[in-house]
Amino acid sequence: MIIISVGSNLPGAWGDNPYEMCQKAFYYLGKKLNDTSMIVSPMYQTTPIPPSSQPLYINGVILFDSQIPCEDLLSILNDLEDKAGRIRQKINESRPLDLDIIAYHDKIIKDSSRLIVPHPRAHLRAFVLYPLRDVLPNWIHPESKKSLDELISELPPDQGIEPYI
Repeated sequence: MIIISVGSNLPGAWGDNPYEMCQKAFYYLGKKLNDTSMIVSPMYQTTPIPPSSQPLYINGVILFDSQIPCEDLLSILNDLEDKAGRIRQKINESRPLDLDIIAYHDKIIKDSSRLIVPHPRAHLRAFVLYPLRDVLPNWIHPESKKSLDELISELPPDQGIEPYI
């Protein structure tokens, strides 16, 4: 199973608000991968990490099964971010779209200059763990071997998260 996190806190080329940006990201990723069987989590509204005066984020995850090489998948995600209007200027800035590979099957990849899997901060992010628990509650972190419930219980307390309705 491949897990991708999706987030936005700005409008962009695909929509007037972060929720529309995420919905279009689901659509375009499915189209790019020719996959109509993707599982999309419920969406959450979350505070920025680290805390800042940025707008709130909309976040979720996508699950799918594919044998696409991980580096190729990363290139597709970066291309979609660019097409959505993301401009990378500094770390942790507001963005119209953020797509990250959280897990690629059960592989651990650390020998790439562009890619670390599982995502090195996924286990510290409520905006990844809560939506993931909604769609894959029995997932075990490939490196730490901890369950989602264990990871969620260890989260720092300052991460504002609520279901997006």
